[in-house]
Amino acid sequence: MTSHQNTQTMKPATAAKKLGVYLEATPADFQEGVVSRAELTELQANPPAWLQELRANGPHPRPVVANKLGVSIAGLARGGITEPLTTEQIEAIKQELPEWLKKERATQSEVRKETVRIKERDAERARRSQDA
Repeated sequence: MTSHQNTQTMKPATAAKKLGVYLEATPADFQEGVVSRAELTELQANPPAWLQELRANGPHPRPVVANKLGVSIAGLARGGITEPLTTEQIEAIKQELPEWLKKERATQSEVRKETVRIKERDAERARRSQDA
């Protein structure tokens, strides 16, 4: 009995998400096809010019915009940012430093601190239960 290994493929939207790019800004052949795992690995290892350009200048999807601004995706929405932004637009927002961005960065900082506190608390509890 021989086994045939099927090539795993993914939708362009999934591949774009894994590459950290905005799907609608990718070339038409990328948007209309399917991407195999091997092709994704190749794109990650040796990005073509279009992928390098998108990563450098955008437009960037919301998760990338949020990361570049140091806020959550929900924080972007609260700040009125719902569309993809270019690197230039992101830099302009950083320069302006609007009140919503200051507030969301503070919120994000508090969330990170709380996450660390809970992780440390849980580790301490686990250590205590092992010692008991």
